[in-house]
Amino acid sequence: MTHNTIKKITSKTLIYLVLILHSIMIIAPLLLMILSSLKKSRAIFQEPFGLPKPVHWGNFEKLFVQQNYLSYFANSIIVTLFALATIIVFASLASYAIGKYSFKGNAQVYTFFILGLMIPIRLGTINIMQMFITMDLFNKLLALVIVYAAMGIPAGIMILTGFIRDIPDELSDAARIDGCSETGIFIRIIVPLLSPAIVVAAVYNLMPIWNDFWFPLVLINKDQLSTIPLATARLFGKHETDFGLLYAILTAAAIPPIALFVGLSKYFIKGLTSGAVKG
Repeated sequence: MTHNTIKKITSKTLIYLVLILHSIMIIAPLLLMILSSLKKSRAIFQEPFGLPKPVHWGNFEKLFVQQNYLSYFANSIIVTLFALATIIVFASLASYAIGKYSFKGNAQVYTFFILGLMIPIRLGTINIMQMFITMDLFNKLLALVIVYAAMGIPAGIMILTGFIRDIPDELSDAARIDGCSETGIFIRIIVPLLSPAIVVAAVYNLMPIWNDFWFPLVLINKDQLSTIPLATARLFGKHETDFGLLYAILTAAAIPPIALFVGLSKYFIKGLTSGAVKG
């Protein structure tokens, strides 16, 4: 074998080793979580890495029947879906204006939104809470939707603006010649071409919203309006914690984002790699 061939084989082997190690680091904790959810609390500590003997489904029965966690899952799903929809709508409209129209202060407006990525929104927690109390939105899921939309719009604009700028202006000009309105151009031309980037923006904002504990803790004190992270935190008792139930909740909570990511993975990868092979 030539020196170049050996070099290629070595580099590929190293890449595969890194990918395998990275996969193990991700899959092992998930597998351990699933196995623990099928054990009683005592068995989790006696054989933390062993298989459940026998399989104990009582944790999931307790989760959905006795503890009424379906309502908490519904709260998290409602908040996440509405927040993501708000982010996509406003970020795509703002990105279209910034990316395709030249106006005074264009760069400053874009910079203003990007600054939202640098300033942690939690610094304004007290003011946000006071504002929602004044607006009679305290203890309402709408307050969480508004906060998460405000958190996600800057990142959405950063992602979508770059994609919109890469869309040829000739497509919009041709549509204008045919008599298409600006709204029609956005809906019929820009949005279909932007779908991979929209998926990237949605997946990017999904996990921070789904896993957030801080704002539900601050803005929600009604048990029936709790989200999954807040309801899970309440399982840690002062004297006793049901770890079997805890792992069952974590396992069930991981299913929606994983299912969404798997379902949208084709568009997600397409959006990430868009522009990487341009000539």
